[in-house]
Amino acid sequence: MQADRRRINVPSGGTAPPIFAAPKDTPIKRPRRTRKPDEHRKLFLQTGVVPSASGSAYYEIPPQSPQEQELLVPSSSSLKITCSVHGPRPLPRNAAFSPNLLLTTHVKFAPFATRNRRGYVRDASERDLGMHLETALRGVIIGERWPKSGCEVVITVLEGEEDGWWGDGGGQEGGRGGGWGMMGVLAGCITVASAALVDAGIDCVDMVSGGVAALVQDRQDGKKAGREAQMVLDPSPSEHEEIRAACVVGYLQSRDEVTELWMKGDAGTQVEALVDEAVKAASLSRTVLAEAVREAMELKMGKGLERANGEQKEDKGKKKDVVMTG
Repeated sequence: MQADRRRINVPSGGTAPPIFAAPKDTPIKRPRRTRKPDEHRKLFLQTGVVPSASGSAYYEIPPQSPQEQELLVPSSSSLKITCSVHGPRPLPRNAAFSPNLLLTTHVKFAPFATRNRRGYVRDASERDLGMHLETALRGVIIGERWPKSGCEVVITVLEGEEDGWWGDGGGQEGGRGGGWGMMGVLAGCITVASAALVDAGIDCVDMVSGGVAALVQDRQDGKKAGREAQMVLDPSPSEHEEIRAACVVGYLQSRDEVTELWMKGDAGTQVEALVDEAVKAASLSRTVLAEAVREAMELKMGKGLERANGEQKEDKGKKKDVVMTG
């Protein structure tokens, strides 16, 4: 019988799928925080990653803990966010008149962003993140300069922080219900959206940056440690046994204003101190934001000067037409 050339024939022998598993006696250790309590993780921020959008930016926090060679699963998660801004563009004719810019935010996790696979339709947590992000950006954009216009901020979380360490079976045990990873995601969304708005050329009163701080209390051998709970900047939920409270702020450094405040947990009498620590984290992330925007502007200005110089050289090379009179 003649073989079907339109199909790829199966192997002649039997095959088995590869199994990526560590030996049973491999020790699995929880990642520990090696940074100081007032030290922020390293950030990577770049603008202009989506050419078809009016403005775009990419935000990443790489994993800080070293990867164990025996395990293929990373001990701690990282944070990767992309943002694209579409607009300002005129509203449809059938839309009502608006004297200010209509801002729309859309936050969506990629299906592969977390350990538990996400759906293709936005859930309640993603809609909640979109509302918090819209509140943080409304106090920054000068909407009066864009009447009868709309702007859409679309954020895609390529990799989000987990609510806890995966070795605890989902990370819900140490966080009293979990949800701590969303705090760091919101802080990253605020920072990357601010960079994308600047890249789009939308008038703003200042660049808003997001910061998160938490009140943590680690445990030892299943018992609470003798030391009291301490405040840390930019917490990673997988590095802490118990997170008592966390706070996210959207901060305008030059105006010393807070456009967004979200607090979760029970901080007791340390609420004001927790907010101050979150503001410090936002100030640290603003340094990276300002540097990324400055580099992007210098690159654009350099390309503009090169283009202008090239046009001048072309004009000099052309011969002028002689006009005959008389």
